[in-house]
Amino acid sequence: MEKETTIYDIARLLNLSPATVSRALNDHPAINSNTKSMITATAKEMGYRSNTFASNLRRQRTNTIGVIVPRLNSNFMSTVLAGMEKVANKASYNLIISQSLESVKKEMANAKTMFNSRVDGLLVSVAYDTENTDHFDAFITKGIPLLFFDRVIEHKQGTNIVIDNVKAGYEATAHLIQQGCQRIMHVTGNLKRNVYADRLKGYKLALMEFGRPYNDELIMVTDLSQDAGMMAAGTIQSMDKRPDGLFVTNDFCAVSCMRMLKQAGFSIPGDIAIVGFNNDPVSTVIDPNLTTINYPGEKMGEIAAQSLINHLNGAMDIQTTNTIILHSELIVRESSQKKS
Repeated sequence: MEKETTIYDIARLLNLSPATVSRALNDHPAINSNTKSMITATAKEMGYRSNTFASNLRRQRTNTIGVIVPRLNSNFMSTVLAGMEKVANKASYNLIISQSLESVKKEMANAKTMFNSRVDGLLVSVAYDTENTDHFDAFITKGIPLLFFDRVIEHKQGTNIVIDNVKAGYEATAHLIQQGCQRIMHVTGNLKRNVYADRLKGYKLALMEFGRPYNDELIMVTDLSQDAGMMAAGTIQSMDKRPDGLFVTNDFCAVSCMRMLKQAGFSIPGDIAIVGFNNDPVSTVIDPNLTTINYPGEKMGEIAAQSLINHLNGAMDIQTTNTIILHSELIVRESSQKKS
């Protein structure tokens, strides 16, 4: 491997002091413009690269933020990351992004890598099987700010950014009841995670308030994949008493279920009214268009990144609040409109 060019190499060639070269490359006003131009041209010719990492370490700041997400292959997470990237770029921060692939072991390895990479702060959406925050303790000990978003976990020194998932679950279910649905099935994800547990709470609350009975048979816990949607459709077809309403906590899974039900001859919303979650683009591609909850992913990413950067720059203290709650809304489309 070819040796990296240093400021000492440039200084020797030009018979200048390393300090002069360093100041010129950093556009210091004490160095005259002709000298700056000569040094800059020589540095470029020699293939010099500024060692930003080493420079930042001297200032005890790397200007990098670590981000750990469950998976990168979801539209929602893509919008969250787009929001983070937008804010980070504007503030001259870089993001280091990794995915846990829904494994706490992988999440632990990611956290260790982030810590060893000396990130200034960490943004995390936890994996399906994460049950405690021990692997983030090193960040707290070092005073590195920690912020959880979307899928959060209780931590006395971490801040959470979420939507009101109980309210969203309630609104989705109440809408189906108001459309005349009597027997509503709920397809959800791992109930260890706040997002799915809270949406189930909202579902139960709506049933209770509208005088509908709760039935464990109508709760289906899945990984919310395309296969899970197909499996849910198969389960619905096999039921003696089929549901006339369906609330799925993920649009991708809901659309997969809708396709299978339509192929089996179900009329939507005639036989079964359906509501999804996230307002993914796929919700407007399926026929009929899918009623869904609009989840402000990009806004969540922006607020998460901005809150962390403001904390790092001393403009705010994120530890003064436990939770930041963002607004979501029900978007009614044809898949659930039984009443004209």
